[in-house]
Amino acid sequence: MAGIRAAQKEKTRRALIQAAMNQLTAEHGYASLSLREVAREAGIAPTSFYRHFRNMEELGLTLVDEGGLTLRQLLRQSRQQIAKGGSIIRASVTTFMQFVQNNTAIFRLLLQEKSGNSKEFRLAIAREVEHFTAELVDYLIEEQGFERELAEMQADAIVRIVFSAGADALDADPKERHRLTEQTIYQLRIVARGAEATRLGAKTTK
Repeated sequence: MAGIRAAQKEKTRRALIQAAMNQLTAEHGYASLSLREVAREAGIAPTSFYRHFRNMEELGLTLVDEGGLTLRQLLRQSRQQIAKGGSIIRASVTTFMQFVQNNTAIFRLLLQEKSGNSKEFRLAIAREVEHFTAELVDYLIEEQGFERELAEMQADAIVRIVFSAGADALDADPKERHRLTEQTIYQLRIVARGAEATRLGAKTTK
């Protein structure tokens, strides 16, 4: 019985998360969501909401955490596939754009709340961006042989470019999304070449 209750509780929790995502749009940010409406769409009474989350902010922070984790897992998978051949930049950008397309509500939440009124949201999103950047730094050091300082600068530039492109792609049609993807790949290649030239230049001056 305990296992059945736990499974049902998790099912309801997932329903609340999905209901919140369904109601996020370009016109309605997370701050405008109603607990009552989220609960209604999830098929539970508003009072039952509190069995799963303390408040709407905790539900939103869960969305941020899950979105960041999903993105990092996808990018890890894309990097692992590079061992079979292919461009790490193309694979990573394509994976990111697919994430934006398939997780529009979560990515819109990240963008909207990054500079929103909630300090908790801002800190949570900053942590997710830091995790994303840190994994990229580790890759550049371990797989590409960059020193940490240059790896950190390169990673910061890459993250800024990619997230900006993702924001532009949110409401883009397929043709425009393809153009943005190719443009972002080209921009990241410029960053990579610049970082490599900087590394080589530093070696010749030693």
